[in-house]
Parts: sequence; C-alpha cells; structure tokens
Amino acid sequence: MEFAELIKTPRVDGVVLHRPFMPTVEGTLCLTGHHLILSSRQDNTEELWLLHSNIDSIEKRFVGSVGSIIVKCKDLRVIQLDIPGMEECLNISSSVEALSTLDSVSLMYPFFYRPMFEVIEDGWNSFLPEDAFKDLESMTDEWRLSEVNKDFSVCPSYPPLVAVPKDVDDDTLRKVATFRHSGRFPVLSYYHKKNGMVMMRAGQPLTGTNGRRCKEDEKLINATLRPGKRGYIIDTRSINVAQQAKARGGGFESEANYPQWRRIHKAIERANVLQESLIKLVEACSDQSHSMDRWLSKLEASSWQAHVKEILTTACLAAQCIDREGASVLIHGTEGTDSTLQVTSLAQIILDPACRTIRGFQGLVEREWLQAGHPFQQRCAQSAYSNSKPRQEAPVFLLFLDCVWQILRQFPCSFEFSESFLVLLFEHAYASQFGTFLGNSAAERAKLSLPEKTVSLWSWVNRPQELERLTNPLYEANSLVIWPSVAPQSLLLWEGVFLRWNRSSKCLDEAYEEMVHIIEYNKELQNKVNSLRRQLAQLETEDPLLQTP
Repeated sequence: MEFAELIKTPRVDGVVLHRPFMPTVEGTLCLTGHHLILSSRQDNTEELWLLHSNIDSIEKRFVGSVGSIIVKCKDLRVIQLDIPGMEECLNISSSVEALSTLDSVSLMYPFFYRPMFEVIEDGWNSFLPEDAFKDLESMTDEWRLSEVNKDFSVCPSYPPLVAVPKDVDDDTLRKVATFRHSGRFPVLSYYHKKNGMVMMRAGQPLTGTNGRRCKEDEKLINATLRPGKRGYIIDTRSINVAQQAKARGGGFESEANYPQWRRIHKAIERANVLQESLIKLVEACSDQSHSMDRWLSKLEASSWQAHVKEILTTACLAAQCIDREGASVLIHGTEGTDSTLQVTSLAQIILDPACRTIRGFQGLVEREWLQAGHPFQQRCAQSAYSNSKPRQEAPVFLLFLDCVWQILRQFPCSFEFSESFLVLLFEHAYASQFGTFLGNSAAERAKLSLPEKTVSLWSWVNRPQELERLTNPLYEANSLVIWPSVAPQSLLLWEGVFLRWNRSSKCLDEAYEEMVHIIEYNKELQNKVNSLRRQLAQLETEDPLLQTP
C-alpha cells in the first residue's frame, strides 16, 4: 500500500494552529505518510511535527466556509487547526484518520526513521540478559541462564533466555510451562544481594475445578527456598476473582500442595477497568469549569489514585517480605504480563538503588516490561480520547510510571533521573520514532527484525546531551532501601502528565531553573572552600607558626 493513496489533499495554505499556552500560528499544513506538519514563515515560531500514530481522535467543526479540526493526542495534548475551505478540511480530516489507524506494524514510522544524531551506543545491545546474568553470577551460583525458550516455543511471551534455579533442568521447565497460563513458568525477577532472597514471577497455575497438580512446578518454586524458610505467593487478584478463574481452567496454588508457601491476595484492577479510569481522569482534568466539589468528586470517581495506591501497596508488601521478613516471593495474577510486572518492577525500585539510576531504570524497563512480555502494542493502541471501543488497551505502563513519580516525589534526592524521563517514556510508549516499544513480546520484535530495521530509544537517551537534560540535579546516591508512604494524603495527582496541557508551566520552569542555578552555585562555593582548605594546609606545613591552635 502507498501512503499517497490515503492522502487526498497533501497541502493547504492559510491554516491557523491553536495550541495550549502558545501563540496562534498561521502557515502551511502538509501531510506526509507519518506526520502532520504545520510550518510558518513567521519569525520565531515553532513548527508543528505531529506523528499520525500520536493521534487518538479527530473532531470536525464548521463555521461558514472555514472548518476546524480538533486533534486529540495520545500524550493528552489537544490542538485545533482552522482550515479554509470545507472540502480541504474534510479531506485532511479523513486522511489523518486513515493514516493514524494503520494496523500494519511494518508501516509505522520507526521503520522509516533515520536518526539525525550520531549513534554512540546501540541501545538494542545495551541491556542483554547475558550481561544482567553476569551481575547475578558475581553474587550467587544458585541460578542458571536457560535457553529452553530460544525459539519461543515453550512460552511465546518470554525472551529466549531466562534465569531459573540451577537444580531445575529444561525438561522440568517444559512440564511446568504446560501448567502455567500461556506457558509463563516461574522465572527469576530479582535477587536481593543483602540476604539472598529472590522475587520470581509467573502466570497463574492451571489447577482448574479438579485441583490439578504439577509436581515439577512445586519442585521449581521450592528450589528457591533456603532450608527451613517459608516463601510468599502474592496473587494480584482478589480471592473471588482467583476462585472464578478456576472455572475457566485457571486457579491458584493450594496450601496442601505448596505447604512452605503462604498465599496473599492483593487485588489490582484489570485492563478494561484501568482504561475507563484513565478516560474519566483525563475528562476531569480537561474541564476547567468545575467547582471545587465537582472537581474532587470527579477525581475520586475516576479511581485513578486508588489504583496507584493498590499497586504501590502491593509492591511495598513484596519488598517487605524480601527485605524485612527474609523470605522469597512469587508474584502472579492471571496472565502475568500486567499487574505482575507493575509489582515486580516497583519492588525493585524500593529495594535496589541501581534501579533508581538512569541506566538502571532503562535496564528495569527492558527486563521487567519489554523482555517480560508486556503487550505494549495492544495496551498503548489508544489513549484517553479514542472514540473506538477499547479492545485490549489499558494504561498499565502509565500507572507504573505514575507510581514511580510518587516515590520520586517522596524521595527527591534518591533518583538520578528527573520527572522529565518518566514523561518521555510515557510519550514514547504511545507514539515514537524509535522501535523500542513496538510489538507485544520479544518474539514479535525478533520476527519484525526491529534491532536491524529500527533505532532504539536507549540510543537516543544515552547521548551525553540528553542524559544531562534528564538528570535530577538533587541526586545524591542512596544505597538504602526506601519505603514510600501509601497513605492517601501522600499520593498526589501527577500534574506533569495530567495537567501539562491545561495550565502554563512557566512559573514551575522558572523555579526549576533557579533551583539548578542555586545547586551549581553551591557546588562552586564548596569547591572554593575545599581549595582554600588545601591552601591553608599547605601553608601550615611550610610555616609551623601558622598552625591553627
């Protein structure tokens, strides 16, 4: 298919662009296969380059012969284009709708994008499982890297290499895979260096109504326990939902078959509920006419903050079991690709200071989301404005980023990255020129040859100038476990995402710049103090009479 077939009117002059908190711009609107572009001859005006894949919905309005298109984006931005001529307006609108809803992944922009920057480090090779395993090997010899899934036949949503207990062979893993949802047998997620406890993740066991049992599964998860130790299974479903899953062939681990494990149910909502929650939240944030009572009731009705609290509470529980109870943990929900990953990745941020660095956080997203099989293509196909009926869309990753922001806000000096990094990841998960978030699993990415045909987001992020922009100026390395408060009054609305386009950030930006200036000035003064101290010490050694009493 040629993009030209979908573009009825490639160019219109005299189009007026309205954007939040920016001056109105008049210029020429151009449509390409992947972008909606508005350029102006006016001095000092910023061009609009909008990826079609970032467009969530389009609305048309007409006043006389001038038509307006309201473009609602997946990054929650809303812009208006006033287009002279009814026919041109209708043509642009239908073209953009067609181009923004292409189903074929191989027609998406990352396959056509050519970087204008020098690729210093190929991000596709930055976070390989083999490298992560070398770090694990330096701490323990109780685990091995299995190639049982090298052709993705045992578990389609797992990567080719997974860390499993050393004493468990590949035949055992194949048997366990038949007992777990979508073949997602228990694998290592995190090793806690301080006490040797581990966190594993999996899909639900397929016990069904007959209470089916799998000795190999019991052997695998018991292999992670130290002698005389108990473990915790954290099920991210309510006990009722887990019981209902039995009728559909799923289920949970029974105490009789897993006597060394204590099961805890912590309900985290499923995909369709989360999507509805996002839509309600964005609707509440977009309406500027609310009274205080109506705003607060709409915010509460969205239940977004309640979801944040549920996820953070469960992650804190997992971290507590590992660090304070000295117990290993297995986490799963139904599939093990959504709430499970929210909990395992947040628990690591709480426990592991390395995950709070820019590079460590990239590694975490790579390990616990991309390689672990979170279906980004499905979950991020629509955002909050789409008019089409949600299928498998859900803001699972956005909720995770919101939870990270809550911890960052409570521990502003413990993270090497700033809020800007989290916002950048949100934007690129929904629409990007990079191939990192394309596909639903490692298998799909391999089939699409993404490392050969597209550029990695990490190649862009890890350039010195970009790292400087994303670095938190308050950062001071903190090797301790950090325990966030999950009290309702401690959890705030993430304004940097949900109110970004609804109010000007000018004052906040100025305050941030002033803070950076103060920090830099403080460093200069500290260096001067250190230099003067060295000079004084030098003088004292040269002239004993100058020695301080």
